[in-house]
Amino acid sequence: MASSPSISSSNLQLHHHFQPFSSFSSNVPLLKFKRLGLVKNRLVARCSSGSDEFGSVNGYQFTPNKLFMREAIGAEYGEGFETFRADGPLKVDVDYLNEKLQDSFLKRIRYAMKPDEAYGLIFSWDNVVADTRVVKRKAWKQLASEEGKDIPEDRDTQRLMLYGGADQVLHKHFLSDEAENELDRLKSRLSQLYYDNLLKLERPKEGLKDWLEAVNTACIPCAVVSSYDRRNMAEALERLGLNNYFQAIVTEEDGMESIAHRFLSAAVKLDRKPSKCVVFEDDPRGVTAAHNCTMMAVALIGAHPAYDLGQADLAVANYNELSVINLRRLFANKGSTFMDLQKQIIEKTPPKRKLSIDTIF
Repeated sequence: MASSPSISSSNLQLHHHFQPFSSFSSNVPLLKFKRLGLVKNRLVARCSSGSDEFGSVNGYQFTPNKLFMREAIGAEYGEGFETFRADGPLKVDVDYLNEKLQDSFLKRIRYAMKPDEAYGLIFSWDNVVADTRVVKRKAWKQLASEEGKDIPEDRDTQRLMLYGGADQVLHKHFLSDEAENELDRLKSRLSQLYYDNLLKLERPKEGLKDWLEAVNTACIPCAVVSSYDRRNMAEALERLGLNNYFQAIVTEEDGMESIAHRFLSAAVKLDRKPSKCVVFEDDPRGVTAAHNCTMMAVALIGAHPAYDLGQADLAVANYNELSVINLRRLFANKGSTFMDLQKQIIEKTPPKRKLSIDTIF
């Protein structure tokens, strides 16, 4: 990896718990993990390079293959991501964050009085904050129309368009063996069409705003995660009227390589240990990633049927079915040593009492 220019520490700031990013400027400050002393090296390199390799939409840089790809779940064995600090690289994994993000003495007292504030809520962008299935379908149809191609309406192809990688659909329905060099152009155009349609998205998921208002009243911090670029995400949230409800966002610039890594990054930005976070997902793979991070998972039924989301801790049809008390119930049976290995104590059977003549008379 090419070395990045030096950046002064004054440019590295932590997004505070309850500070909304409605005034998100174009010069987004880099993240500093204040308590852990962590800085993503890839983030510094990527933000400073200003590469125009993949083009832009309305002046915003984007990476086309990040929009239509099947991300790895991540953290299958508790692994995290590597970060860098002054004394060298540091491996940040699930156990490390659960240990280092322990509540301080004053926070424990506060959370004892207001237990809801101890939680952190993490929302996936796709089909959880906004219905992006409509946006993706429209982008694919527009690309097919421009290229004079027909995309089959069968269920398998439609699911591949929404949840698979763009390369698979493009190779199968758009490219011939002689036109392999057209792949990058088609992916770039597909991304442009997606962002153009994203600009027209004006309504969040049904009931989401009321739910966010309820958790905001309870002072529960929220984060939104996606693989899209930060500026488009900030603008989309502002257009949906949700920018005041999220205290942190995780985007493509954060350099996370899997779904689980995005969740862990969100936990750090919210200053909540992973085992106290609740992930809102609509995909079984996202639910698995949340559990790999020791997080709870609430699944939204819709994109996937209820029987595919059986591993979630709670599955609902929409946000109107939720209340803050549901969050407490998720953790009701979880102690401080949740998911830790426990030793089973086998008690010895007490000896039977021997009766004698004295005890009878």
